[in-house]
Amino acid sequence: MLDYAAFPGQRQDLIRQILQENGRVVCAELAIRMNVSEHTIRRDLHELSKEGFCKKVYGGAVLQLPDAGNFFTREQKNSAKKDSIAQKAATLIKAGGCIFIDTGTTNLALAKALPADLSITVVTNSPAIAAELLRHPLCEVIMTGGQIQRASGGAVGATAANQIQGIIFDQAFIGGCAMDPDMGLTGFDFADCEFKKAVIAQSNQSIVALTMDKLPGVARFVVAKSRDIDVLVVEEGMDKDVLEAFTAQDVRIVCA
Repeated sequence: MLDYAAFPGQRQDLIRQILQENGRVVCAELAIRMNVSEHTIRRDLHELSKEGFCKKVYGGAVLQLPDAGNFFTREQKNSAKKDSIAQKAATLIKAGGCIFIDTGTTNLALAKALPADLSITVVTNSPAIAAELLRHPLCEVIMTGGQIQRASGGAVGATAANQIQGIIFDQAFIGGCAMDPDMGLTGFDFADCEFKKAVIAQSNQSIVALTMDKLPGVARFVVAKSRDIDVLVVEEGMDKDVLEAFTAQDVRIVCA
């Protein structure tokens, strides 16, 4: 058996591997597995966090996810999984209401999944989503204005934020780059994250639909704590411990 106490490089390699596989690590569990002290593990996590590989949280660390690129690059990734999650998320929409659909490729799949006979008002900051919603004859479409951000594919500036201040949403489908039970919903762009916060503040119910590669994980800027998200729509097969951790934060889990 490898003496992890004597080989910090191999110890940190194993921690990287576990983070890649599970999205998070717990200091106490790593200390037992490697037969080293928790202080040693915390020191390793400190080094890995300086590399930008993880984010330290209470009792352990969470995988720091890389920026996924621009809207059109992301649209081609995990498309089948996004479609499945989007179809499940669409069943949560209440007819006759006013909802917000945030920019994002999973939310674009949601717009495509809306039933043709659904009568609803949809506000969006995404031109791609607005164009898709025009295919639905009973869907009233309202689009926020302002400069379109290439990375997110949506309008997230002051003009868009001011427009939503006059609307109360029954439901808001919020996009995100990563989510963790302790750190909450996070993203890579500050302006985009600030806009999402404003939408959540105007909504009676906040719903997030994410593929498995974003759970658990953390990006750069916090959008909302987990307890501020009402529903999380995920793929079947998610780690049970992770789902239970979200449930403990009063997040309702819906599996596609």
